[in-house]
Amino acid sequence: MSPHTTSTPRFLDAVRPGRTDWLELPPQRTSARAARQALRARLVSWQVPDEVCANAVLLVSELVTNAVLHTLSERILCGVQLMADARFRLEVHDGDRTGHGIPDCRPGLDDEGGRGLLLVREMADSWGITRSALTGGNAVWASLRTAL
Repeated sequence: MSPHTTSTPRFLDAVRPGRTDWLELPPQRTSARAARQALRARLVSWQVPDEVCANAVLLVSELVTNAVLHTLSERILCGVQLMADARFRLEVHDGDRTGHGIPDCRPGLDDEGGRGLLLVREMADSWGITRSALTGGNAVWASLRTAL
């Protein structure tokens, strides 16, 4: 049975109830879809405009896909937090302790993949990577304004 068969994903305890949500995901390709659906539902509940919501959903999909494809993780944590300054922050934490960090963002013209972090860099107001205190692996984050 897939862990994504329920209509309500299991969120971890929120740091700031009502303003932060965490979702624990397995390292499977279907996790990107689950992250997109959960993030879309949360942003709609926060009344984030459709275009901003669509951008955020694309970014979280890319970040989760990178964690699934490029790390040695037993689980992935995906979080979103509504900030006080009309922004929200997306975070994807993997469990890869090898320290590989961000993969090289230089796909060839004919490459079918490898552009996810380029999209993140172009679409996010700010983004980065740090060591995760939650998993010991990488924490890739991006922030966006709640309105255009």
